[in-house]
Amino acid sequence: MLQTAPQILSNEEMPAAEVLTPLGTGPVVLACEHASPAIPKSLSNLGLRDADRLSHAAWDPGALALAKAMSEQLHAPLVASRVSRLVYDCNRPPEADSAMPRLSEVVEVPGNRDLTQEQRDARTREVYEPFRTTLATVMDRHGGALVTIHSFTPLWHGKPRATEIGLLHDSDSRLADSMIANWSGALKAELNAPYSASDGVTHTLALHALPRQRLNVMIEVRNDLIETEAQVAEVAEQLCCVLSRAMGQMATQRHAEGSA
Repeated sequence: MLQTAPQILSNEEMPAAEVLTPLGTGPVVLACEHASPAIPKSLSNLGLRDADRLSHAAWDPGALALAKAMSEQLHAPLVASRVSRLVYDCNRPPEADSAMPRLSEVVEVPGNRDLTQEQRDARTREVYEPFRTTLATVMDRHGGALVTIHSFTPLWHGKPRATEIGLLHDSDSRLADSMIANWSGALKAELNAPYSASDGVTHTLALHALPRQRLNVMIEVRNDLIETEAQVAEVAEQLCCVLSRAMGQMATQRHAEGSA
């Protein structure tokens, strides 16, 4: 009899991905790949120190709250992972070492050392595939653009980051460029900062938006700017206004070109 790998997530810890505002009809689909610091009990906290289990290494602090606020304002469906990115980073393909990192900045992850292929396959099957298929289903049902929501730490290897909001793109820069052109508000935005596609961070965009020829953008917000409910509300309003303005302008341009 064939033996299967032990189940990582208990029934109580499932599903690995959830859809919020599932009937949303707004202009976008939102995704939050690093929404949760939750580590399945079966993995014994991956051997992490207590201080690291809730650090930015384990998730994107504030990102889910921001994504929820934007989902409400835009009446848009939101697909969110419910498992820590240290178990599996849903913004990475299975073959990438960073999908199950042994080191995140200065945080060592003992539970990710010397993983067997069977163990990697189990995490891919139980964490990545549910997120991937859930987002694909929502994208196929909904005709909107794909917007992924992330946060980043103000300090990286001890060095401060001046970037406040980053707008990242893969090979399709249309929405990111339009948002920059229409940018307004208290916070400043930069293109492809503090990361870019060359850092391997646009996997979700490349997998789900590009083949469907959908507009897309990855939004990165410095996490000290979304620590409180008031901050989240303010940033969400600014992002939704700019996003709506940019998409409206692009729609007007396409209509004008089609009528020419």
